Amino acid sequence: MLSDITLGQFFPGNSLIHRLDPRIKIISIILLIVTIFTSKTYAGFAMVFALSILLIAISRIHFSVILKSLKPVVFILAFTMIANMLWTTGDTLLVSFWIINIYLEGVIYALLMALRIISLIITTFVLLTYTTSPVALTDAIERLLSPLAAIKLPVHEFSMMMSIALRFIPTLLEETDRIMSAQKARGADFETGSLMKRVKALVPILVPLFVSAFRRADELASAMECRLYHGGKGRTRMKILKLTVKDYVFILFLALLPFVNMFFNQYLPAAV
Repeated sequence: MLSDITLGQFFPGNSLIHRLDPRIKIISIILLIVTIFTSKTYAGFAMVFALSILLIAISRIHFSVILKSLKPVVFILAFTMIANMLWTTGDTLLVSFWIINIYLEGVIYALLMALRIISLIITTFVLLTYTTSPVALTDAIERLLSPLAAIKLPVHEFSMMMSIALRFIPTLLEETDRIMSAQKARGADFETGSLMKRVKALVPILVPLFVSAFRRADELASAMECRLYHGGKGRTRMKILKLTVKDYVFILFLALLPFVNMFFNQYLPAAV
């Protein structure tokens, strides 16, 4: 299960998405989130889903990797769908049992909500973590938040902290997997028994995991100090971020999507 969590992993490549400016990717994600959560028509949801598939194809990320990224959120998807089916009312009653009433409108709304979550995960992972290196992501966040430095906010430290946290997610997952394998070899059982028993069985995992995380953080801090690292003003960069024609075309295309969605919401019937 832990090996299925691909958050924070970077897959090098030479696709169009890989070559986009990371600042454009972050702004694009904001535009896509607005488009996804303002969609109210079937045409709007179809546009969002088609765009998600198109981004996967352009990025050349294998579809199996995308499916692995969705596995950890299956429980959240199932819970969201069940909650929407049970709490959404309508005119067409499908199932009535005791206090449970399931309407056709509730089923449709549950499916559309699941589609929203799936599209959000795909677009975020494909545009940000899978196709953007941690260094480029740090520079992009720092550049976008640079106006906040005028009011003495530690912009560079914040962007570096975000990037390091994202980068260390796969490392900590691998460490957790190794600790679990070692504990299982000693006879630990994490899969059977009551819920409380399984929670208590996680304690031998959490303690060495926290120790390992603090040790890695201390080693990273020492390495940065030994290299006389200092961020912010005066820091040079190996790769200078520069917008190109493809960046402007890409962001212009995505900037039109919220307006197209507004047109659909205005002139087409709502899905539910």
